[in-house]
Amino acid sequence: MRLRPRQKLFVERSLSALGTRANTLGIAPTGAGKTIMLSAVTGESLGDSASKACVLAHRDELTAQNRDKFRRVVPGVSTSVVDATTKSWDGQVTFAMVPTLARQANLAGMPKLDLLVIDEAHHAVADSYRRIVDRVREANPDARVFGVTATPNRGDKKGLREVFDNVADQVRLGELIASGHLVPPRTFVIDVGVQDELRSVRKTMSDFDMAEVAEVMDRAPVTDEVIRHWKDKAGDRQTVVFCSTVAHAEHVTEAFREVGVPAALVTGTLEASERKKVLDAYAAGHLRVVVNVAVLTEGWDHPPTSCVVLLRPSSYKSTMIQMVGRGLRTVDPAQHPGIVKSDCVVLDFGTSSLTHGTLEQDVDLDGHTPTGEAPTKACPACAADIPLGARECPLCGELLIEPEDGASGEEAGTGSLSGFVMSEIDLLKRSSFAWDDLFDDDAALMASGFNAWGGVFFLEGRWHAVGGARNEPTRLLGVGERTVCLAQADDWLNTHESDESAFKSKRWLNQAPTEKQLQYLPAAQRQDYGLTRYRASALITFQFNRRDIRRLVMTAAPERRAA
Repeated sequence: MRLRPRQKLFVERSLSALGTRANTLGIAPTGAGKTIMLSAVTGESLGDSASKACVLAHRDELTAQNRDKFRRVVPGVSTSVVDATTKSWDGQVTFAMVPTLARQANLAGMPKLDLLVIDEAHHAVADSYRRIVDRVREANPDARVFGVTATPNRGDKKGLREVFDNVADQVRLGELIASGHLVPPRTFVIDVGVQDELRSVRKTMSDFDMAEVAEVMDRAPVTDEVIRHWKDKAGDRQTVVFCSTVAHAEHVTEAFREVGVPAALVTGTLEASERKKVLDAYAAGHLRVVVNVAVLTEGWDHPPTSCVVLLRPSSYKSTMIQMVGRGLRTVDPAQHPGIVKSDCVVLDFGTSSLTHGTLEQDVDLDGHTPTGEAPTKACPACAADIPLGARECPLCGELLIEPEDGASGEEAGTGSLSGFVMSEIDLLKRSSFAWDDLFDDDAALMASGFNAWGGVFFLEGRWHAVGGARNEPTRLLGVGERTVCLAQADDWLNTHESDESAFKSKRWLNQAPTEKQLQYLPAAQRQDYGLTRYRASALITFQFNRRDIRRLVMTAAPERRAA
């Protein structure tokens, strides 16, 4: 398995910080491949040594996912598990569940560690995590601590400075959207006559006073307007709604049902089995809308979700990004047949978008690939080294620049404030694989390695990503925008190839085709005097797989339905 170029840079910067500081935090949003990067940093840190590492997670499913991904990224390193049922430190890397390991009896049995890796590292200052971190450092003062999170700023304003004193790298949401690894949001800030009232709501230690927010938002005329705007802009989309209080959420859910929209509510007090039942029904397409308060901001994704409704303001940009992020995942046709998703509509009936501006401030529009150490600055409040572009310190929460007031009232009423009208990051250049324009019309592109191939094909106004590999059937990887399909096909190749088999820069690519290759090509292609060995290989791969490619693309077209 290979890493994307941006993932490699994240790993490089993290290793550099660990080498000089013995601790560091990496920030990467949903869609960046956080677990893959975490695994690569762990594997590179161990190298060929006998050092031992532990990867922490706070839930069973995360522990299992992290171990599975690690085995794919670093296949030669032994692993073991410490959880409620198994307590083994036999592996060179142990995957541990925090609630189990934090118990005193289990901590006593923990061996000397050289590296502690903390997934969802915004939890690192919680008591249970601190017991583990302190025990690791007591047993080995030279132990290094590496954390990864999508949302470093905690709601309780408790900083991460006591565990981390620097941030190695921050993968930005805009980078992933520009590169096709997330879909772009189309944000509409809609004033239903309550924005002035919301601006006067007081703030508590953690956020706005949601009881006061509910007094403003939880009114039947407001909810009726919300549903009218939703029907107009996103009525055919699966939608997640974020409310201020449980009572508010109950009223919104009932209002959707009254107009014939299948909707259900998820709250923090709902039994786990009941919550699963609701989310399963939503995932199966039986529900159009799922309503919640703050339950679905973290650890939940349903990629076909393509509308997010904000019925509450957020004083923290990280909270807003969490909520919007629920709708930015791209769709895998193998898991969600017939679903096409090209963007996410965000309907903001509060003031979050006006307070925080766009979801991204400094996006690379030109496709430049940065190298070397990340440019940093010192936080004036806690003195931590943090990314130069940070507007809020990831470690202590210090606001480094005044929030923007956003657009004027006229623009806010109907306009899109997404800020992602940008050129795509050109994956044809960034990819580790050579992409060939098969028919010189930019409608069929292919790339191949030793074990797999990927292609993107244009038909009926949509792009289709298709991939094949040894001992695997050809499969449809994606349908939608060109950038997203290129990213899906490139990721398919990265999954099946190694650094040794990615040969974009190999000299023989431009050599003349072999006699055997020429035998497989039709006469017209053999007479192309600019034909290279690699282009011949791409054309032959297409010829051999043409029937499957055509079947998958044609089958996807008539059955498409918009997400």
